[in-house]
Amino acid sequence: MAEQALSEAPTDQNSTRDEVRLQGSDFLSFDLAHELYGVDIQAVVEIRVWEHPTPLPHAPEFICGVINLRGMIVPVMDLRLRFHVGQADYLPTTVVLILKASDDSGGKIMGIVVDAVSDVIDLGDDSILPPIGDSEVMPFVSGLLNVDSQVMSLLDVDTLLKIDDLI
Repeated sequence: MAEQALSEAPTDQNSTRDEVRLQGSDFLSFDLAHELYGVDIQAVVEIRVWEHPTPLPHAPEFICGVINLRGMIVPVMDLRLRFHVGQADYLPTTVVLILKASDDSGGKIMGIVVDAVSDVIDLGDDSILPPIGDSEVMPFVSGLLNVDSQVMSLLDVDTLLKIDDLI
């Protein structure tokens, strides 16, 4: 019955799908330039220690290169450079999150470099607030969530991994 109501609702298809996917989701939180971000845990394929990827000629500055992930060539994007939120310093806590877009978006796989992984956050009864503000990050934010005394920006993995928008 609820599925029928969703399919009949005259709303934007993408926002409805995102709202349904986020309901009851867990999020992997991570630190990026001293700010808290999160991605849907279902989009996380793997967490890898930082290793220098093989550079790609003529790639945008925020594409570090590619890595070999069990036979797959996976591009790696540094979010600090992509969002213009700090210098790319690779420390012992630096990790690469291997993310997979939803099958609706083609199932693209990409690595994103973050400063450190924090925790898995259970949405629980908390509600996701709509994103506010205007910055380089906002086109990729699907909502905001209160986590203890911080606000976590939830990133939309499908939007983040759109290759066409990267070039």
